[in-house]
This record gives sequence, structure tokens and C-alpha cells, in this order.
Amino acid sequence: MLWVAVALTLFVGCRKPDGGPEPSKEPYLDSVCLYQMGDYGSQFWRIPALLCLDDGTLLAVNDRRKYSYKDLPEDIDIVCRRSTDNGTTWSEPQTIVAGTGYKQGYGDPALVQCENGDVLCFFVGGNGLWASTEADPIRSYVCRSSDCGLTWSAPEEITSLIWGSQAVNAACRNYKASFFGSGNALRLSKGPHKGRVLVAAALGRKNVNKIDNFVVYSDDNGQTWNVSAKAFTEGDEAKLMELADGTVLVSVRRSGARGYNHSADGGETWGTQGTWPEMTVNACNGDMLRLDDSTLLHSLPNSMQREDVSIFISNDEGDSWHSPVRLVDGPSVYSSLTLLADGEIGCFVEKGPDTGCELWLYRFNREWLFNF
Repeated sequence: MLWVAVALTLFVGCRKPDGGPEPSKEPYLDSVCLYQMGDYGSQFWRIPALLCLDDGTLLAVNDRRKYSYKDLPEDIDIVCRRSTDNGTTWSEPQTIVAGTGYKQGYGDPALVQCENGDVLCFFVGGNGLWASTEADPIRSYVCRSSDCGLTWSAPEEITSLIWGSQAVNAACRNYKASFFGSGNALRLSKGPHKGRVLVAAALGRKNVNKIDNFVVYSDDNGQTWNVSAKAFTEGDEAKLMELADGTVLVSVRRSGARGYNHSADGGETWGTQGTWPEMTVNACNGDMLRLDDSTLLHSLPNSMQREDVSIFISNDEGDSWHSPVRLVDGPSVYSSLTLLADGEIGCFVEKGPDTGCELWLYRFNREWLFNF
């Protein structure tokens, strides 16, 4: 394994990739630590989101959990690092939004690039999930960057659209909380809803600690929002993938066999939910990626413990998954996948014990994945 030092180079601008040398056809796996405990004055780091933009810029966004490993309502910042050379060198961390105290933090980022080129970062803030009420809620936000992640807008709150008494979907008015599935959101690339932006949301029911999944979506590059019918009952963090025929697939965190469902209308309504018995793993957040016309990838711990983050492979549009290839040995948790500008695969992973993760970028090529 080649260990690459992080160059703290600040990149400016939003350029097109220059091509560079042809990628190696030899099996290739490379890793670099972007954050370890104590870096930049923060004791803890969690919740990776990784996205390669249309121009090749790579964004790595995550929680800076300054004083506590715990989730909201702790004091948490969301930060971004940029790379314009496929993850070899990185900018210094930039704060997208800064927490200012207990119940005044932000966390769980998810990324997507709109058809107009803007990048949206979804996240939540304020109260904790289970303590949330309409009077004292966990709040849902979106920030926008129009310069490939160099600068970000002030947070726009969209909580009341998603759940509570003013929710745009009446079915969501009987919920008390929501948070986004961190990592990657989705932009549709084909069909009547081409350009639609979708992000999976986990909504907490009133009076019982159970979660159902809905999808928040926009047809105008994030200017206005709507909420789907229920996508999954008794779910948790979820991810979305556009299949070859335009169907939207949702993959849902569960303890045991991972859940799924399909939408034939761009994520507005959903079919009959099911589970993947071949993906019976820890209840953990992971990510999905289309590698090519015939191959989907899914990152998850291949264990009933939070360890051994692996890459599962599907050759039938997510009907089944096989051949998990271990990416991280030992304790490892959340992960986010993207296809890099040079055709290699990037995976941003929480590595280490649940009490204090490091955040690592793994880069590998198809030859490593399929010849492991």
C-alpha cells in the first residue's frame, strides 16, 4: 500500500481537468489521512461526504466534532477540503457552517451537484433527533456553492417543509424530527425528471422511537422543495441511486439485512420494500456508486460489528450484491464513494474506534477491485 503525505496546498479556481497521464492498469490502492484526533484544534472527526464535481474538483466534507464524539445537540462544525488533482493534495479545511455551542451545532452533511453547476450541502442542526419537538426542533438546512466549493452561502432552513404541522406532504405532519442520509445525495441524469435533485431523509415518529424514510426533492436546482411518499417503513439513514432505466433505488440502513425499495417516477412514490439477505451487516451508513453501465458498488462494513468497510458489487442493477472486497482492516464505520476524474474510485472512510475516528481517503482502480 502506498502512503501518500497530505500537501496543505490551497487551490483556487474551478478548472477543467487537464487529462494528465493515462491511469495505470496495474492493481492500485492508495490511502491518505485527512483528519486525525487533535488536528486543527478538534478532538473528534466524523461523518464523511465525498463528491467529484463535473469539472474534476474533489470535495471532502465532514463533521468537526470539536469537544465531543456525540451527535447533535453537541457543538459541531461542518468543514470542507478541496482537491484539484484527484485527491493527491488538499486545501486547508474551510468552515461551511460553524457551531457556537450546545444546541447550536450542525452535522451530517450530504452533497450533490445541480444541473446548473451549483453544489448543495444538506445538513441538520440544533436539537438532537430523539429530543426534537416542533417547538424545539432538530433543524434541516441547505447551503449552496456556485464556485465549486470555494465559498458557501448562509444556511437556508427547510425544516417546516419536511415535517411538522406545515409539511408540504400531509403524511409528514405526524413526525417530530428529520435528518439527512449523510454522504451523497442524487441528481437524475435521464428521463422526464432529468436534473431533479433528491436527498434521502429519515423522519422520527411522534411518541415512539421509530424512523421512516422519505425523499426530499427539487426540480429547480434547489430553489424549491417537495417531499415524496414514504419510501421505507422503520428505516434509518438511506442512500439513493439512479438505475439504467431511470428507476430510483433507495438503500436503507437496518440491523441485519439491508433494506431497499424502488421508485418509477423519479422518487415521488415507492413500491414494496424488501431486504438484501446477502448484505446482512451492521446497522451503518454507507454509499452507492455507479461504476459503469453494468456495475454498481456499495460501501459498508462487511460485519455485524463496525469494522471491515468493504466494497460490495452488483451486476444486476442492485437486485443482488456479491464479492465484497475489504477496503479497511478492522474498526471502520461510515463511508462515502465517488468516481474520480481519472476513472479511479474514491472512498472517504471513518477509520478507528467508535470513540474517536480518523477520516481517510482511499483511492483504488478497477484492476484492484476486480483482481483482489
